[in-house]
Amino acid sequence: MIEKYNIRTDLALEQKERFESDQVEVQGVVLEEDYDEEREIKVTTVKIETENGAKIMGKPVGTYITVEAPNMAVPDEDYHREVSKELAKFLSRFLKTDKEDYSVMVVGLGNRKVTPDALGPHVVDNLNITRHIIKEYGKYAMGEEHVRLVSAIVPGVMGQTGMETVEIIRGVAGEAKPDFIIAVDALAARSSKRLNRTIQIADTGINPGSGVGNHRNAITEETVGVPVIAVGVPTVVDAATIVNDTMENLIAALESSEALKGVGLVMQGYNATEKYELVKELISPHLNGLFVTPKDIDETVKRISYTISESLNLLFSGEEEQ
Repeated sequence: MIEKYNIRTDLALEQKERFESDQVEVQGVVLEEDYDEEREIKVTTVKIETENGAKIMGKPVGTYITVEAPNMAVPDEDYHREVSKELAKFLSRFLKTDKEDYSVMVVGLGNRKVTPDALGPHVVDNLNITRHIIKEYGKYAMGEEHVRLVSAIVPGVMGQTGMETVEIIRGVAGEAKPDFIIAVDALAARSSKRLNRTIQIADTGINPGSGVGNHRNAITEETVGVPVIAVGVPTVVDAATIVNDTMENLIAALESSEALKGVGLVMQGYNATEKYELVKELISPHLNGLFVTPKDIDETVKRISYTISESLNLLFSGEEEQ
């Protein structure tokens, strides 16, 4: 029997890793990995194929593609361009339709006034919006044989609007009638090493605010009537994660110390689940609601948002097919 414990993460990859660390095999979940040494880009695909696997993983049945690129934290335009091309390629797999000139509505989730949560709005700022031009002048006004009708909204958060985000999206989608919705949001990670270096793409929709404990209604095909593809980047970790990572380093130091080796061996007896729960019990209660983000988050969010919007622009212009 698998003991349930709550780790604040929105990444399916990290959910899978937590069971592997406890040497538990999850039936109905398939993991595939690919590593590009030249560009240092690791792509992990987690496929949740059964309801049993979904229940254990705590995520809906579907495909989750995680792109890990450590150099995303570096302001290297050429490297970010490569990441954009990779993202466009993966996103195109989810946009399955017989229509050559399909329509897409991009939703920039999050709060523009809170920097770690402003990823979605910034992505929308850099998009090439075409729906109004095509509606007014026809598709040939874009000078291309095949065009995608691209529209976008930034619905804000419930504290600003008094409405569930899904209510706004459902209403707008009912009028605009897009073929697909791409929702972009900031996520929470379990590992601080993945902050601002990882992008997750999923065909299962999204639960805004779930990573920081604010559970809002899900934005999925079932709730809005249109297939929803989620794109997210982890920008925060919770305090327990920071303390847990520190404890892991402490255990490693104790194991290498002859004088304190016994203490290290005792701590080594705890599995990942028990270590994390122990940390949550030991830290001050008020720290359980604390989330941490890197000090350069302002620059990083703007840079990564441009990388994502560039991938979407490539995708909608058809350049990723060339």
